[in-house]
Amino acid sequence: MKVMVTGCAGFIGSFVAKRLCEQGFSVLGVDDLNDYYDVKLKMWRLDILKQYKNFSFHLCDISKDQIRSDLKGEKFSVIYNLGARAGVRASIKNPKAYIDTNIIGTLNLLDLCITEGIEKFVLASTSSVYAGCRPPFSEDSNTDFVLSPYAASKKGAEILAHSYHRLYKIDVTILRYFTVYGPYGRPDMSIFRFVKNIMEGKPIEIFGTGKQKRDFTYIDDIVEGTIRASKKLGFEIINLGNNRPVELMYVVSLIENYLGRKAEIIFREENPADLPETHAEISKAQRILGWRPKISIEEGIKKTCEWFLENKKMIETISTQEKI
Repeated sequence: MKVMVTGCAGFIGSFVAKRLCEQGFSVLGVDDLNDYYDVKLKMWRLDILKQYKNFSFHLCDISKDQIRSDLKGEKFSVIYNLGARAGVRASIKNPKAYIDTNIIGTLNLLDLCITEGIEKFVLASTSSVYAGCRPPFSEDSNTDFVLSPYAASKKGAEILAHSYHRLYKIDVTILRYFTVYGPYGRPDMSIFRFVKNIMEGKPIEIFGTGKQKRDFTYIDDIVEGTIRASKKLGFEIINLGNNRPVELMYVVSLIENYLGRKAEIIFREENPADLPETHAEISKAQRILGWRPKISIEEGIKKTCEWFLENKKMIETISTQEKI
């Protein structure tokens, strides 16, 4: 069976593509290798995927109409649309990039489903759509009051996918991810920056008091849930989260313990687009997908710190600055 994974050089996309290759699928990975964050990390992930004979790579921007002509005649059992512009703060500075990739890109892939008869579409979304909702967040919460262009673009993609399901009977599963972390993670996210800077004796920045809570979810758990979501369900929105939010300062203390170094912390003004807490209600994922997270935050941070220490020389070359 042949599947497509967009964002295959990204964090979640690369791990999903790798697992699918290991399971014997023929995987076409699509990525534009944009420079929002350090491309060296994307190439590092891509080099791992290219070791699999059942993996092929197509360099393409999903927001361009070219993808529909490039892949004309291709037959996939599933499209995993994991390619996206991510990041709340960056979306405030450059909202158009988020609309282009997250909405127009999703539109192009849904159109590809129609023209090529692809029946299953898995769309990555985000816990950021739950702004203003009372935790724990359930899938039937009102998500009409998002706080950032990033969340708005993901909400727009969700609505678009629903309309295509109703009009063209495409089987759609939308996964709302909750703060994914782990080895090869995104360098613009807090845990990557915390571990790298503490390891290198550099200060870390925390926006707000550090008391904000996040439902940090380890990458292996996310991969398992994402692949399980390929089953035919009609139309479903499903949370994938650890179901155990913890304070940011607790995560910092775990990293300090595993690295054996104290963090120098610089506190910055809280960002108005950040949620004070994220907390996934996951009974639907348990019921429909038979999925539940297995990796605790303590075990996940330990695994992540071990990876950083094992790859210290390479990680020293990775920039944590995003390009807006």
